[in-house]
Amino acid sequence: MEVKLVARTLELIELFAQTRRPMPLTELAHGLGAPMSSCLALVRTLVARGYLYEVRRRAGYYPTAKLHGLSVQILAGDPWLEQVRPRLLALRDAANETVMLGKIQDGGVLFLDVAESTQPVHYAARPGARRPLHTSSVAKAILARMAPAEREQALAAAQYTRHTDRTLATREALLADVERAAAQGWAANVGESVADLTGLAVALDLGGEWYALCIAGPTPRVWEQRDRNLAHLREAAEAIRRDREG
Repeated sequence: MEVKLVARTLELIELFAQTRRPMPLTELAHGLGAPMSSCLALVRTLVARGYLYEVRRRAGYYPTAKLHGLSVQILAGDPWLEQVRPRLLALRDAANETVMLGKIQDGGVLFLDVAESTQPVHYAARPGARRPLHTSSVAKAILARMAPAEREQALAAAQYTRHTDRTLATREALLADVERAAAQGWAANVGESVADLTGLAVALDLGGEWYALCIAGPTPRVWEQRDRNLAHLREAAEAIRRDREG
């Protein structure tokens, strides 16, 4: 269950990331769908703590550099993701598509890091984004490597919402695809979440925890060149394993 005040604070940060400009209190309240009084209390607290400032009187509020500074410090304390980042960038450059590192968490897929393609038309995602289990190649790749009991636990929260005519909208259909992924050593999402979008993924075991690397982009590029893309994925996964063990 979400804590309402925490969720609203995070939504405020995300709103600034989307607009990238100062916003007056009325616009912030509208963007958050919150009462003016609640929004005012939140803004005053963040101003008092040094996270927001008023650019000019009645000209709106904007985040200070404090949040960025803390984020840099936090990331510097995660040496593993810092170590993986160059491998993701190398994979992105080799495939020329968006690549992600993800894992299953709390009934969905969580992207831990993303390197977006530089091509004009590409799959857009951000670290921290979440995706449903039943439409994710990351989820299928990981589920294929899990023990049966662990797999059942992961699937307990799955919601089989149909997004396209290719969505695997039943547990039975998803499990059949997971079995195929287990047999072939990789998983795919071909138009199951978004039409004409394909994701390919391979799982990797890092210290007893399952993660997956994924390449995603337009189907004519990703699926039709799957042998090449899968080779890049396997090479990157093996390099990350070596880095981790070294």
